[in-house]
Amino acid sequence: MTTDSPSIVLCRWFLAFLLLVFGANGILRFLPVPQLPPRAEAFRRALSETGYMTPLWKAVEFLGAVLLLLNLWVPFALVLLAPVLVNIFCFHLFLARKGLPLAAALLGCEGILAWRHRDAFAALFGA
Repeated sequence: MTTDSPSIVLCRWFLAFLLLVFGANGILRFLPVPQLPPRAEAFRRALSETGYMTPLWKAVEFLGAVLLLLNLWVPFALVLLAPVLVNIFCFHLFLARKGLPLAAALLGCEGILAWRHRDAFAALFGA
């Protein structure tokens, strides 16, 4: 196993820490809910009212973050987190612009880590 550069480790930890905190918050609710624009709040409320979507997505965030922190199955964690991170980015791009820089940083870290582990994804893009 090759040793990751400090920048890759920092990127992995940054992504993992934020997803761990926000994933745990979605389950335990220890941070206040921020004020959102009306359409963003309607979307958040709709997901919450399903009764399963928010806990599912937060559990996926939390699991992916734990795997990244422990440096276990990192390619699997990245695949697991990709749709979550794309949704977070699109939510902030289209509904709540205030969080867009952080969402872009998270998606950027996902991309950097995916590039670092690109060999693990080669079979997905083969003929």
